[in-house]
Amino acid sequence: MRDMSTDRPDTTESAYTVDAGHFQIELSYLDYAYDYNNKDSQTTRAFAVAPMLLKVGLLNNMDLQIGIDPYTREKTTDRATDLSETNEGFGDTVVRLKTNLWGNDGGKTAFALMPFIKFPTASRGVGNGHIEGGLIVPLAIQLPNEFALGLMAELDINRSEDDDNYAVDFVHTATISHTLFGDLGGYIEYAGFQSLSGEEDYRGYFDAGLTYGLTSDIQLDAGARAGLTEAAEDLGLFAGISLRL
Repeated sequence: MRDMSTDRPDTTESAYTVDAGHFQIELSYLDYAYDYNNKDSQTTRAFAVAPMLLKVGLLNNMDLQIGIDPYTREKTTDRATDLSETNEGFGDTVVRLKTNLWGNDGGKTAFALMPFIKFPTASRGVGNGHIEGGLIVPLAIQLPNEFALGLMAELDINRSEDDDNYAVDFVHTATISHTLFGDLGGYIEYAGFQSLSGEEDYRGYFDAGLTYGLTSDIQLDAGARAGLTEAAEDLGLFAGISLRL
């Protein structure tokens, strides 16, 4: 089999697929977000319990992925009135189909296409109750001295903030990774989220993390992200595991 490649923990998705006939589970032990610095003068704390991505290799260059969020809790407090609102429950379900166009089995670059659709399975108040979708385009590049560069562009068709139509959002990311020593690796990443309709302000993030390969089929990870713009969440913490079967 190929070396295991995961779509976590960074935002940039992998250009490589799961080997045909094999399964892969990628989940978070911890996924926490905190936001204080925003134009609404609100404090938001959110965490998700065991959000996961389930994958199965369909062909040598294609896998099917299902993302589920068993439990999410978000508490928002208005600092002017000290009133709080809490929403919690099951999240939406995302189905993705990744097709690698080249580089799956070797080479300096790898490229894939991954359309996806989100089904509104979330509890009341957790999701927006609408079907959404989009297309993810990841590119992997092998750099000198065993550095790896990942680039991703993504177009999302999301329900507008006013819930009166659909709008297109553009996601762009870049990540650089390298082995630190032994089976321990590290990465740094920039991720940006732009509303092409202009309904929402730009969100930019810097994040960094570590990965550790326990075996060729088990990988641990942990990291943090920091918001670089006012509209972005101030802080995020995450830790998880990926297993290939």
